[in-house]
Amino acid sequence: MSEVSCKDFEYILEALSSKGGEDILFMELENLGALSDNFILVTGNSEVHLKTLTEAAEEAFIKHGVKCSIEGADSSNWRLVDAGDVIVHVFSRKGREFYRLEKLWSDAKVTEYHDEREEF
Repeated sequence: MSEVSCKDFEYILEALSSKGGEDILFMELENLGALSDNFILVTGNSEVHLKTLTEAAEEAFIKHGVKCSIEGADSSNWRLVDAGDVIVHVFSRKGREFYRLEKLWSDAKVTEYHDEREEF
């Protein structure tokens, strides 16, 4: 399998950041037995925000010709956008603290995403 990095999915990270996604992480899970080789984790601050972030990820994948499916579209804690090579996990704060994927996959290489365009 070809090596994939955070840069390969920067369009998704930017889409989530542009919609106010918080605590955005890119996790490389290759050879760790996960459902996908890469996870993106993002936190939203309300059910409406979770919906907005989920739609932003879906639209970015579609724009780049990547098929995806959505799980948990009605969940108030955790929504998932599965695009095969990467899965985007959209959490509420409560959901992120409960599921703690960062701890579960602590052997993964983790990159925090910060949009350099957002300078104050």
